[in-house]
Amino acid sequence: MIRFCLSGAQWGKIELLHLGKPSDPGRPGTNNRVFIEAVLWIARTGSPWRDLPLKLGKWNTVYGRFRDWVKAGIFEQIFDAASNDPDMEFAMIDATIVPSRSAPNA
Repeated sequence: MIRFCLSGAQWGKIELLHLGKPSDPGRPGTNNRVFIEAVLWIARTGSPWRDLPLKLGKWNTVYGRFRDWVKAGIFEQIFDAASNDPDMEFAMIDATIVPSRSAPNA
């Protein structure tokens, strides 16, 4: 069983943006969610493609599919879809960016 990083809501936003959907011409992609999780694993760990865990797919197949998606601009579409509704859970404001209202006027 693969532990997913993406929540169901996050996956729902990007699910229809992929290459290899049943409605696309050509061969359909197998398990797009596992592929996205594999790409996220590479991005998160900074590991080389050859170190991709086998449960996420064969590294050379995942890499080849990654290159196809880059050339087709799919990751830009996914980023745009994901960034339309930012997750503000980690938003922070600190004193270095908030001007003080009590500062004397010079």
